[in-house]
Amino acid sequence: MSQHLPLNALRAFEASARHLSFTRAGLELRVTQAAISHQVKALEDILGVRLFRRLPRGLALTEEAETLLPVLTDAFRRIGATLERFGGGRLREVLTVGAVGTFVTGWLLQRLPDFRAAHPFVDLRLLTNNNRVDLAGEGLDLAIRFGDGAWHGTEAAELFATPLTPLCAPEIAERLAQPADLLREVLLRSYRMDEWPRWFAKVEMAAPNIRGFVFDSSLTMAEAAVQGTGVALLPARMFGRDLREGRLARPFGAEVTLGAYWLTRLKSREETPAMAAFRDWLLTASRSSPP
Repeated sequence: MSQHLPLNALRAFEASARHLSFTRAGLELRVTQAAISHQVKALEDILGVRLFRRLPRGLALTEEAETLLPVLTDAFRRIGATLERFGGGRLREVLTVGAVGTFVTGWLLQRLPDFRAAHPFVDLRLLTNNNRVDLAGEGLDLAIRFGDGAWHGTEAAELFATPLTPLCAPEIAERLAQPADLLREVLLRSYRMDEWPRWFAKVEMAAPNIRGFVFDSSLTMAEAAVQGTGVALLPARMFGRDLREGRLARPFGAEVTLGAYWLTRLKSREETPAMAAFRDWLLTASRSSPP
């Protein structure tokens, strides 16, 4: 088409088509109904087609308008989303991070305002998981996970270790004077079946035949412990608030370290400025203010 399409006319048509009203389109765009009608008429003249059928109580789209509307709506949405990413004189960059829910609630959330203040250009998208994560399949830039740091094709930076220790409701803790008293309790388990045996080995006891419930989330297991379902083996440092508020109690000092939290990314994933900013901030924060 030899003649340029005016942006105002396209915007007027798109709003009118959504509302099926020149008046409501004018209110949205803060111009008069007459101005909207004039811009739509100008667009119709340029295109050489009718876009609306004028009805006694509003408008109806023509076939040509029905073809044009979704294209314009998507285009304006994408333009708006891009413009929203500008702030402080810099383009905001989306960063998608997957993290173990226990780490998020026990350590990360309270520190996120500091990250936002230091790096306002990062549009952080935070997804929680139960430590089973697929960086590529889930479209993650980074992932915070618990383990030994050995994940195939992954670059891992250690944040800090979180030893495990028995936690339970205060009323249960009152009857736990020594580790052997645990043999009379329901022991809640994660999907990592070696945790309780390793803890009992730490206190020089043979592990009992554990038949308690199995959980895929430490947060869910902790809530079960709060409700008196049994004794959970958990990272006490991640549940400091529950311990301070008396929702959970720690009957024994013995703890066992089976892994650490790591910040990971695929080796094949090129690092972006947002990824570098989050990595540097997280490593500094985790080493200067561990749990």
